[in-house]
Amino acid sequence: MEDIEDLVGAGAPPGLRLPVAAVGIKPKRKPKARLVRDPVDTGPQVPGTQTIYVKTFGCSHNQSDSEYMAGQLSAFGYAVTEEPQEADLWLINTCTVKSPSQSAMTTLISKCRTAKKPLVVAGCVPQGSRDLKELEGISIIGVQQIDRVVEVVEETLKGHEVRLLSRKTLPSLDLPKVRKNKFIEILPINVGCLGACTYCKTKHARGHLGSYMVESLVERVRTVISEGVKEIWLSSEDTGAYGRDIGTNLPLLLNAIIAELPSDRSTMLRIGMTNPPYILEHLKDIAKVLCHPCVYSFLHVPVQSGSDSVLTAMNREYTVSEFRKVVDTLKELVPGMQIATDIICGFPGETDEDFAQTVSLIKDYQFAQVHISQFYPRPGTPAARMKKVPSTVVKNRSRELTTVFESFSPYQGMEGQIVRIWITEIATDGIHLVGHTKGYIQVLVVAPESMLGTSVDAKITSVGRWSAFGEVIDTPAMVNKGTHPENPRVGSSLHSGSCDSCECSRDPEPCQCLLPESCVQQTCIDIVMDGNHRGRNFIGSIQALLVRKRSCGPEKKSEGNTFKSSNDHETEGTRRKLVAVDYMLLSGMALSFLTSVVLLILISSKMMS
Repeated sequence: MEDIEDLVGAGAPPGLRLPVAAVGIKPKRKPKARLVRDPVDTGPQVPGTQTIYVKTFGCSHNQSDSEYMAGQLSAFGYAVTEEPQEADLWLINTCTVKSPSQSAMTTLISKCRTAKKPLVVAGCVPQGSRDLKELEGISIIGVQQIDRVVEVVEETLKGHEVRLLSRKTLPSLDLPKVRKNKFIEILPINVGCLGACTYCKTKHARGHLGSYMVESLVERVRTVISEGVKEIWLSSEDTGAYGRDIGTNLPLLLNAIIAELPSDRSTMLRIGMTNPPYILEHLKDIAKVLCHPCVYSFLHVPVQSGSDSVLTAMNREYTVSEFRKVVDTLKELVPGMQIATDIICGFPGETDEDFAQTVSLIKDYQFAQVHISQFYPRPGTPAARMKKVPSTVVKNRSRELTTVFESFSPYQGMEGQIVRIWITEIATDGIHLVGHTKGYIQVLVVAPESMLGTSVDAKITSVGRWSAFGEVIDTPAMVNKGTHPENPRVGSSLHSGSCDSCECSRDPEPCQCLLPESCVQQTCIDIVMDGNHRGRNFIGSIQALLVRKRSCGPEKKSEGNTFKSSNDHETEGTRRKLVAVDYMLLSGMALSFLTSVVLLILISSKMMS
């Protein structure tokens, strides 16, 4: 009974596979007259035969948790779907970092109740706010109980309310897993953090720092490489704090992982978000790791404000000068280093002068990625009790900083360069594949899906505000023949909801906590394209589609994120040679069109005569 949060009722019902003490349940009492009509009560069913809809909000750590839960459900026989209408139960993995993500959860819960579907809510919201009114009568599962999701789903399908929230040992890294993208492994290296930011609600959910052992993480790396993974994202609420609770540190872990990466650079490592305090003492060691050929020269280091007085009020435990030291040192020691950061506009007590210092900091470095967020007071945090900046002022500051940020041209000058890119995803336009350079700059290319999971040389043909466009100029030495991703598209609804970032483990989204590669991404990774590039040459698009269809067959539709457009530069469509059959197809289409026109003319002239 040690891991049961709420035990109500008469215990487990008949047929439970585990001992009665293993799970606490709260049988739902309903009038007998309604038992026949309520679709939730469909009578005895064989466990493991139902369909589960999984929806994820928040950071990459949350995405990894969802992948583990989906893996366990699939291993037990449940079907996991992206279509809520066809599901027998909804599983929502939630994020508490900002109000919008929690509001999205509330809306989804309301839809689920309307649809009369059984519901399980997991993640940071129930863990950090267990008494939330919206969670009344709903089964909930905590962030460290994801290895028991099958039990919770089983009991919920039987009509019972289950609550598992107490903290225990870290979930095993070897649990079954269904990845959002078969080429990307999100590897949590620790949970929780050592900070106490006054605005952060995630600490209430994820708790104090808890690190996985180096040996366990290295073994997991070996396993995922053998499974064909091409990118490993190290994820946590604060990567830089890794190991401080178990007598080790991040550089030791990174060097142990690098020793396992293939020397042909077929698998790349991306280091997750780190806060400035815990990387300062290891700057040179981290820089050396970032220079390694198999490690992306990219790091997410949230500063949150350019004012020391605001950082003190946030209890961030570093100064602006220390943040500058981190950035300056990494840029000096690591060729092509790219750094992303976060800013919170309108923190309580922020003056015009404080905000001006923030704008100045962003202008000084002209970061390619800045996750800009308005301050959201989170219940139960010290910042929620502080005197707030007027909302109109907060919005104006956010708009001003966004305008400054969007005026930068971070990829200017890349045109004509030949760069190595690692291709792991399909853009939601169905034409481009998404690759990243060593500095994790996003490059969109037209190529067959068989190139997913490979690295190639590409020539940059044009650049936009958010990404570069290129054309493949060589054939990859190793192509994953016959292994197409189950869902390599950006923004899959299985594992990412509205991307309200945090500072934990995702990539391109605004974060507000001390946590996220919980925020770098996003994962939820938003592919952003130039509007003019969308109006690419028609024949070029037909060519690209013919190449795609010929190589890989029809594409599966996806609920990807909407592309944002920018009119910075007009881009040229990348072309691929057509083989004879493609020319025949195009000729046939043209002939059919001309025949139709002639017939219409003949019919019209005959009618008029």
